[in-house]
Amino acid sequence: MKYKATAFFMMFLPLLSLAQETAEIGLDQKIDKAFKPVSDFFSALVFFTIFDIPFVLILLVLSALFFTIYFGFPNIRYFGKAVNTVRGKYDDIESGGLEKTDMAIDGDIPDTIKDESEEGEVSHFQALATAVSGTVGNGNIAGVALAIALGGPGATFWMIICGLLGMSSKFVECTLGVQYRDVGEDGTVYGGPMYYISKGLKERGFKTLGKVAAVLFAIFCIGGSFGGGNAAQSNQATIVLKKLMGLESTSAGAIIGLILAILVGIIIIGGIKRIASVTEKVVPFMAAMYLLACLYIILSNFSLVGDAIALIMTEAFNPTAIGVGSVIGVLLVGFKRAAFSNEAGAGSASIAHSAVKTKYSASEGLVALLEPFIDTVVICTMTALVIIIFNFGGVFEYGGEGSVMIDGVSYEGAGITSMAFAKYIPYSDIFLTIAVVLFAVSTMISWSYYGLQSWKFLFGRGKTADLVYKLLFLTFIVIGAAASMKSIWDFSDAMIFAMVFPNMIGLFFLFPVVKKQLNRYLEAIKTVKS
Repeated sequence: MKYKATAFFMMFLPLLSLAQETAEIGLDQKIDKAFKPVSDFFSALVFFTIFDIPFVLILLVLSALFFTIYFGFPNIRYFGKAVNTVRGKYDDIESGGLEKTDMAIDGDIPDTIKDESEEGEVSHFQALATAVSGTVGNGNIAGVALAIALGGPGATFWMIICGLLGMSSKFVECTLGVQYRDVGEDGTVYGGPMYYISKGLKERGFKTLGKVAAVLFAIFCIGGSFGGGNAAQSNQATIVLKKLMGLESTSAGAIIGLILAILVGIIIIGGIKRIASVTEKVVPFMAAMYLLACLYIILSNFSLVGDAIALIMTEAFNPTAIGVGSVIGVLLVGFKRAAFSNEAGAGSASIAHSAVKTKYSASEGLVALLEPFIDTVVICTMTALVIIIFNFGGVFEYGGEGSVMIDGVSYEGAGITSMAFAKYIPYSDIFLTIAVVLFAVSTMISWSYYGLQSWKFLFGRGKTADLVYKLLFLTFIVIGAAASMKSIWDFSDAMIFAMVFPNMIGLFFLFPVVKKQLNRYLEAIKTVKS
């Protein structure tokens, strides 16, 4: 299979050569020029400030803190139960174990309870893998590099804090995603914030508010699928591919984007079941390979790890990076990049988790809290340590606009991480290119599902509507590959963070439902023998 994929990609190399020879066309620049005003508009609209702090970040952090306290630190207390759920320790209760007891659940008589475990399309592990593939992407490679380049090593500390708090938000929104999902006649699951916002608020007598907020979320989620889940990924994949191939053409980005669009288009036709079957194999493999490479670099420089951690702590509260200015500045950089990477509070992952086969919605909420830990606390931190260790010799200066100068050449995003890898691992440019492309593709196919579910919510579940969305999605792969990193990431940030506003309306109305479902699940797993 891998030889066929390689041969398929090689077929397009002549197109890249053609793009190299026709540099005067400047297709990439034309696309970027057309896209930049759109990016600037949405960025200014979403990131309005209060006391010089973007309000959306205040909302995100304070909400995560509230849920962490209200649910008694679920990110710590239920971590073990989350792992056990994923590995299937509690599967017996999913197959009707509780119906043999005299215990009533939510006021229902046990014998009359609908077996909700028959609903759903994927397992706990597949749902986690699909959602992780949507969050573990180039935010972990390019985003971390951008955070450190902008905010210095101290940004890493605030990324970790944001990841730990985000575990609680993810738990709440993914529990609600399962609780309020729709199941079609053919067994297809439709879920996510647009459903729990509209249905949940209707239950509480706020039908109009719920309907408006759900529509807004669906619109922003579609934008997020085009931006952070798509264009930002193809943008970074293109950067490393152009660097590896030595392409300087002003049209090479659009050609690479076209190839990526064809590859992704082939995959996304199959829907969530095919996505799950791909991601459950690809995600663990690519994450393991990337983490092994990071671990090798860290262990090879073990004597510097203590200094790196000390620098992270010091710079978090006393930043010296140019342009950051204060603790608030570096905190905002860290929180923004972490929230973009793990998407906790944005609600997107609940769309994938809604497809799980379970009759206990809180079981999937617990599974979901593992995502920010894997994505931010583990993978982002290891990337940060590699970059910080690499820069101990003063290779580049922290601060500025996010790009750095190394040996007279400007690098940004994944390019910075690539240089750090290159110092310690021979031929790492090939390895990191493969990693970046795999991260990009897996993120894009998962986000295509998120966006499509939102599209269906707005425009119906017909085949024509599906096709229109998929064509638009594939178009943004090309736009992302051709446009500049700043334009793409500004737009991507705006779309991802815009989802926070309507999603938080749903979370704050419905968190008592989550408490009830959590207690129900905890009671159920007490019946499982150790």
